[in-house]
Amino acid sequence: SRGKGGSMHYFAPDKNYWGGHGIVAGQTPLGLGLAYGLKYRGLKGAALCFLGDGAVNQGAFHESLNLAALWDLPVIYVIENNGYSMGTSQARSSAFDGCLAKRAEGYGMAWDKFVGENVYDVRAGVQKAIERAHNESKPTLLEIDTYRYLGHSVADARHQKTEDKDGYRTKEEVERYQREHDPIQIWKAVLLSEGVATEDQLKKIDREAQAEADESAEFAKSSPYPEPESIFEDVYWEVDNKTVAGETGRHFFND
Repeated sequence: SRGKGGSMHYFAPDKNYWGGHGIVAGQTPLGLGLAYGLKYRGLKGAALCFLGDGAVNQGAFHESLNLAALWDLPVIYVIENNGYSMGTSQARSSAFDGCLAKRAEGYGMAWDKFVGENVYDVRAGVQKAIERAHNESKPTLLEIDTYRYLGHSVADARHQKTEDKDGYRTKEEVERYQREHDPIQIWKAVLLSEGVATEDQLKKIDREAQAEADESAEFAKSSPYPEPESIFEDVYWEVDNKTVAGETGRHFFND
């Protein structure tokens, strides 16, 4: 996609990354299809499909769970539960909000739930699902508790309650998670305690990462705007590569 569409449309098939998707839960049947492709070709592998807590109430998600369980497909659905689907809390969006992953029981599917603060804990939880996919060709639904500090997007700037605006969470809540549950700070502590890295090494990594981010932002700001006609490029692979499918039918709203 060459950056078009923002963060929702990154693709890197050469790295087995099959894209982000702008439609809520739109990726769930695609993850199912990738798992079906693995099984159809007799390949040992697993398709990991990531979604947010807001996507679990979409019909496509449940249709995907049903087929994954029915056909024993090696797919792992990972719910990144940060408690808010944009600005709506889980308690206001899900009839049963105690454990979203438990919905897998309705399809006879294995499930697990754990906190996503420590790399070791996440690796251990995901490893079980990977082994199930590899050795039994069976699906798993995982729910990993996490948190986001900023708004969902630029349209969600009023996410924090203050004296002059009515947000959906308090400043104290955000600061508590940053102080007690930040995965990066927790992992830094692990690296230090195990002697893997020193404070100076970690500070150097932070400086280099910040410099790379600043350089990338400056490059984006100084780059020219694309030509209007390029809007038709990098949308359909068939059109860009002039295949038969790309030469038939209608792909764009151009008369």
